[in-house]
Amino acid sequence: MLDGSVLVTGGAGYIGSHAVLALLDAGHRVVVVDNLVTGFAWAVDPRATLVEANIEDDDKVRTAIRMHDVKAIMHFAGSVVVPESVSDPLKYYRNNTAASRALIESAVAEGVPHFIFSSTAATYGTPEKVPVAEDDPKSPINPYGWSKLMTEHMLRDVAAAHPINYAALRYFNVAGADPEGRTGQSTAGATHLIKVAVEAATGKRASVGVFGTDFDTPDGTGVRDYIHVSDLAAAHVAALDLLVANPAESHTMNAGYGHGFSVLEVLDAVDRVTNMTIDRKLEGRRAGDPAMLISDNARILETIKWVPRRDDLDTIVKDALAWERKLAERE
Repeated sequence: MLDGSVLVTGGAGYIGSHAVLALLDAGHRVVVVDNLVTGFAWAVDPRATLVEANIEDDDKVRTAIRMHDVKAIMHFAGSVVVPESVSDPLKYYRNNTAASRALIESAVAEGVPHFIFSSTAATYGTPEKVPVAEDDPKSPINPYGWSKLMTEHMLRDVAAAHPINYAALRYFNVAGADPEGRTGQSTAGATHLIKVAVEAATGKRASVGVFGTDFDTPDGTGVRDYIHVSDLAAAHVAALDLLVANPAESHTMNAGYGHGFSVLEVLDAVDRVTNMTIDRKLEGRRAGDPAMLISDNARILETIKWVPRRDDLDTIVKDALAWERKLAERE
């Protein structure tokens, strides 16, 4: 067990709030730093301490590190909408790259020995082969992917120069919600397919857009590797254990299931789970969307003590739907 607390940036957001739950359930002490621009204070488990601040606010972050004896940082804060990164790239280089640089500097200045980074499969761009492995070429096709890859490079260089090790987890498509209904994806205007589809199923949207039907895939729609958010959170806890046990080693790992589903297959699953038919609007491709992204997840399975427990599309949809219904009751 870590001798100290874990600071979770973006812990009031979607993935971060699930990581907070996983850490707390594993017995860790947790302090959350979140500016609550897209996150929600109510999404932070009351067992954790919430500090409302921007991660580039050095004074607040470093004070939190000292006050709570922080020995590890899990960094989820940032902007995540791929099309928006194409239309507003400076926002992504500010919120993702520049802010991460400030956070890493605070970690080094305060002697935090372990850092876990929320990276993305968007670092691969349009992969030359599928499934894509960690050492395959990285050539992002959107500013979101570049902003994350730049942060990976910073961590690599900082770990070579300072006594800190890191794990960068490259997420594929994260979906679902806490099976116990404690948190889920709550951001207004979300663009993730399963979130959008369950919003349509609960009447929040009239239809679901299918962006691109002419990709080089079996049914013409984009194929993605969907990972349940609770499995992803568990991977972070296991990655932390690895960093603590091996302080001289750093790791970059894909976080996915190793197989994918097309947009139409996902919508079929939503229809199946809800016993209704979601209206589908066929539209053109979005900027920055590759045809297919599927992880080669051999490295993460071999490196950390992690066994995916919710690798089932219908289960992911059911948990997302249950959260959407619970969210509707809050409104």
